[in-house]
Order: sequence, then C-alpha cells, then structure tokens
Amino acid sequence: MKRILLACASGMSTSLLVKKMEDEAESRGIDVKIWAVAQDKAVKEMGNADVLLIGPQMRFMKKKYSKTAEEAGTPLDVIDPVAYGRVDGKAVFDHALKLMNG
Repeated sequence: MKRILLACASGMSTSLLVKKMEDEAESRGIDVKIWAVAQDKAVKEMGNADVLLIGPQMRFMKKKYSKTAEEAGTPLDVIDPVAYGRVDGKAVFDHALKLMNG
C-alpha cells in the first residue's frame, strides 16, 4: 500500500483533492492511503507516509519539513499551484507516484 500525506494550512482545503486522488488510484487499481493534515501535524505524521506533498499556500514550510523528511526517507515537494487550484487529482497523484518511485 502506498501512503500519501498532504499538508495544508488547516488540513481542510485539501479534503476534496484527497477524494479526487483516491478516485484516480481506484481507477488504476492502486492500493493507497491518502490523508490530509494541518501544518502543525505534518512532522508527526511524516513517519507514516511514503511521500509528503505540501499545499502551495505553505510553500514556505518546505525548508522546515526538509530535515525531518530527509531523516525519515520521505520524499517531499510542493503541490503544483495550477493542479491544486483545479483540484486535479490525477496530476497530483502522478506527482506523488513519481516522487515515491524516484
């Protein structure tokens, strides 16, 4: 099972994106757990994830999360603002898979 963690300011704005990503994974037959948390819970949850994607409104947090992500071996990146704004579950899911597969 692949585990994708999304972090945003409150954990709420990514909920629709999580659903769209789950739909995309299901359509491909990929077993996945996708969840969203508020920025203050991301460091704690990172150890449970295969990849962490940060909402574009939190781009400034990438540096803060980088050390923990590196120690945990968790790839980390910022979600593309266009994909985020369009709630493009396919594009964000593809980006997560690419990060996990190196």
